[in-house]
Amino acid sequence: MIEKILIANRGEIALRVLRACKEMGIKTVAVHSTADADLKHVLLADESVCIGPAPSSESYLNVPAIIAAAEVTDAEAIHPGYGFLSENADFAERVEESGFTFIGPKADTIRIMGDKVSAIRAMKAAGVPTVPGSGGPLGDDAEENMRIAREIGYPVIIKAAGGGGGRGMRVVHTEANLLKSIQLTKSEAGSFFGNSEVYMEKFLENPRHIEIQVLSDGQGNAIHLGERDCSMQRRHQKVVEEAPAPGITAEQRAQIGAACVNACLEINYRGAGTFEFLYEDGHFYFIEMNTRLQVEHPVTEMVTGIDLVKAQIEIAMGQPLNIKQEDVVIRGHAMECRINAENPARNFMPSPGKLERLHLPGGLGVRWDSHIYTGYEIPPHYDSMIGKLITYGNDRDTAIARMDVALQEMVIKGIDTNIHLQREIMNDHGFCEGGMNIHYLEHRLEHLV
Repeated sequence: MIEKILIANRGEIALRVLRACKEMGIKTVAVHSTADADLKHVLLADESVCIGPAPSSESYLNVPAIIAAAEVTDAEAIHPGYGFLSENADFAERVEESGFTFIGPKADTIRIMGDKVSAIRAMKAAGVPTVPGSGGPLGDDAEENMRIAREIGYPVIIKAAGGGGGRGMRVVHTEANLLKSIQLTKSEAGSFFGNSEVYMEKFLENPRHIEIQVLSDGQGNAIHLGERDCSMQRRHQKVVEEAPAPGITAEQRAQIGAACVNACLEINYRGAGTFEFLYEDGHFYFIEMNTRLQVEHPVTEMVTGIDLVKAQIEIAMGQPLNIKQEDVVIRGHAMECRINAENPARNFMPSPGKLERLHLPGGLGVRWDSHIYTGYEIPPHYDSMIGKLITYGNDRDTAIARMDVALQEMVIKGIDTNIHLQREIMNDHGFCEGGMNIHYLEHRLEHLV
């Protein structure tokens, strides 16, 4: 048994992990920057340690400080949440080498899946469908690169092998722009990710973003928990997520889910993970695997009844999965709206500041995951997401209707938020029909704000 966990994160995900630990009778250590001393999970944790000043590079990304905090508090394990160091293989390795349990995959697995080229190779070997592409990093041979692009067919997209979060990618529609685009993407990749390798894929023009949630214990047992639709995006950042995905049949779910489970067994995956796909014309195309908990994990929890954070911790303890695939049943529909401290009418400018008034929605099928409270000062140093509003219903229409009512009830004063935009989305005809592609929200934003 693990008796004490250090939570190496902040905000709502840190509070989410703390709640799971409390339910399991596990003591918690909260680490925080000087700007985050008043975070809710810091106030609720059994112990807290300040690990540095406000900039994340000096606190939440400060590996020696986090390891030292675990040592002085006698923590046994470290949960990285998402973002920050959650997919940093060197951090995972350092945690294990220092004698602590890393609640997540092994460092080698994170490295393989963190490099997009090696991840695609691993998925092809495991039988997971991938986007037609170069099959490896692009070299400096201009003629060969042009040949690859012609074989794939324009438009193509150049992607950084170490990229993510919408960075390090460039769409090319004509051969005249190919070589310049490759060089620019290589340069950006080297600057952003410290890895200048790039690869080429077919650019799908109207895909949806569908992802499969998995749990695997690293002991030969793995399951999938169905799919999520995350197609409502702005600048490659998810805005609304839901489960299950509209229009995906039980047969499709079983088929792609089985492929993901097989991949977990092939790479000996340990922990919770998400396979992300582009979906177009009835076909799934693997794009990347997130080797951590996802922001949108609550919608999967709502439709399956499975606590993903508890499952992560149990797997880290060495317990085999106690759920079989036949035990996983998708019931009803869940919707999640990311509530951000930003002004959609002013180009989504962040809106840090003091929360003067907070009134939260309630009722059947309403869940609110957040660290904020009245009087809390939202710092300007971190991501603008301040909470996640989740609704559940027996069907998609009910989940949407409950979300609209909940958004109407929610009152946040003192800062700007995207609540109005989320209401507009819930009442948008195309969204309500379901099955919109990843470009839909971008095209509609000028009418929705």
